[in-house]
Amino acid sequence: MPLAPHPFSLRQLQYAVAVAELLSFRKAAERCFVSQPSLSAQLQQLEDSLGVRLFERNQRRVLLTTAGKDLVERARRVLRESDDLLAAAKRAGDPLTGLLRIGVIPTVSPYLLPSVTIALRATFARLTTVWVEDKTATLLRGLDQGSLDAALLALTPEVGEVEKQTVAVDPFVLATGPQDPLGARGGDVRPSELRDVQVLLLDDGHCFREQALAFCTTAKATELAFRATSLPTLAQMVAGGVGVTLLPRLAVATEAPRAQLQVRPFAQPAPHRTLALVWRRGSPLASALRQVAATMRDAYPQDVQHPAAQRARSPARTRR
Repeated sequence: MPLAPHPFSLRQLQYAVAVAELLSFRKAAERCFVSQPSLSAQLQQLEDSLGVRLFERNQRRVLLTTAGKDLVERARRVLRESDDLLAAAKRAGDPLTGLLRIGVIPTVSPYLLPSVTIALRATFARLTTVWVEDKTATLLRGLDQGSLDAALLALTPEVGEVEKQTVAVDPFVLATGPQDPLGARGGDVRPSELRDVQVLLLDDGHCFREQALAFCTTAKATELAFRATSLPTLAQMVAGGVGVTLLPRLAVATEAPRAQLQVRPFAQPAPHRTLALVWRRGSPLASALRQVAATMRDAYPQDVQHPAAQRARSPARTRR
């Protein structure tokens, strides 16, 4: 049975998505490298072929119609699938060549990327990795929209339905100022030691904040009103005597010496986060991303991993 041609093109869908994101025909035309009259004419053809008005437009502003919101979201999915089709075709011969766009959260990037970047370059000589640092929600949005191929982040319920490969289990430690008696005590930290202790945490939007806050709430610690925007700020504030904090073990080698912090591990079961490389379900890069995740896992500093993760890796290393 012959198939009828589609009444619209992928390029027209790209124009519609650009206008929806920028709410400006002029800016959308600039992004798409076409003249504004040409873009307007193509969108008029798209609306005519769909029989639906996508945009309300006057001299002051552009708005998506109710129907337009749903159809533009569908257009995004069509374009994303088209990009995946093209990527699959390009990588059919060797999926580990070309450009790979990976997001990474700020509480991981400065402490892990130096070693991971070197390992990826040595293992996949023809692969170019572009890193995008941002908070988890923004990275997941980029992953969903197709602007990212994968993301290196801490697993939380908000991550949702994605494919993933665990890279490491990163335990948390207690960090205090150089003169704080709590930091000078010997042995592992018991949750009862944090009762009514003032704890400084990261600002909203950082998944590490939510994970640390959950533990501190259980331990009945008190969160200070000030919230830091980064782990270095957190460390420097604690060094100045503003409460205590939790740090991921991955960051200790950098932040503790610089701020002259005292560090104590937690008694088991210690709070921790699971770092993983995640990507869209059905991505044509899934096989390649599993290899990338394995390289990241091997490049991760083994002396800072959760003991259970170290034990789990030992047999595999012995077999090699």
